[in-house]
Amino acid sequence: MEEPAEEKITSILVRHNGPYRVYNLTVLTNSKGERLETKEVFTLCRCGGSQTKPYCDGSHKTNGFTDDNN
Repeated sequence: MEEPAEEKITSILVRHNGPYRVYNLTVLTNSKGERLETKEVFTLCRCGGSQTKPYCDGSHKTNGFTDDNN
């Protein structure tokens, strides 16, 4: 008898002063309805400075991005 496959839970972790880290997302679409590449774990830009939007390219480390509300 075959064991049922373990269901992976999709989650998003907000990194302090950094990107959104996405886990186990299988479908991602843009505003045009186009399907975008996903991996088991990947990061999405939150600072607006990435040259590879919607993915993070590390720009937040050098462009002064902060998630402080002050």
